[in-house]
Amino acid sequence: MDLKLAGKIFVVTGGAKGIGEAISMVLAEEGAHVAIVGRNMADNLAAVEKIAAAGGQAHAFQAELSNPDECKRAVDQIVAHYGQIDGLVNNAGANDGVGLETGSAEAFVESLNRNLVHYYLMAHYALPCLKESCGSIVNISSKTADTGQGGTSGYAAANGGRNALTREWAVELLPFGIRVNAVVVAECYTPLYERWIKTLPDPEKALQRISNLIPLGRRMTTAQEIASMVAFLLSDKSSHTTGQIIYVDGGYTHLDRALQGTT
Repeated sequence: MDLKLAGKIFVVTGGAKGIGEAISMVLAEEGAHVAIVGRNMADNLAAVEKIAAAGGQAHAFQAELSNPDECKRAVDQIVAHYGQIDGLVNNAGANDGVGLETGSAEAFVESLNRNLVHYYLMAHYALPCLKESCGSIVNISSKTADTGQGGTSGYAAANGGRNALTREWAVELLPFGIRVNAVVVAECYTPLYERWIKTLPDPEKALQRISNLIPLGRRMTTAQEIASMVAFLLSDKSSHTTGQIIYVDGGYTHLDRALQGTT
């Protein structure tokens, strides 16, 4: 499907690795120009090279997203380079394991800064351009906001905030025709996920057990499946979709796995 994204400028935070890299690649395949924003410039440049090798176009911008000044600088640099922003994908973040018992007030606030506050900051600074382009925002979220996980209060709270901001912004930005949606990730096999699986006593068995709990196909979601939904939501093919929290998870979050015969 031609999503008619050719020539459009999309900002992807954390766009060099995992799900973010898949989003950057899919958007570039659709002919868009991708502004990859992240703290590790070597990773950003490697992603740009990979996209260029596949015939796409992207540019790297370095920013520590937990720093408000660097968020603003990144947006300013993107505007100076491209002259416009047609869409923002807030994706950067990680499950940092800041729990209720094991954490602290400082660690909890830091977790929110790493995983939530920059979603607001990037949208805030990009908003003038998004108004001009009648653009779109997609927030990447996690099932932890709905299901809980244990031992990750900061990350769960941040994702609950991401979902709430999605609905809040969808309302606030209606007058400008800016659509805002969220894509919720459950069990998606990425390099970060693989690293976590390998810390378990029997990684292969643990991965199979988790996969068996996913109703559709008994398999993990791929990063490309997440990316395809993001590209659709950024495009005019989803022109009457806003304020939606969309689960690309093989039914993991909401379908009754016991009734599916998987437990």
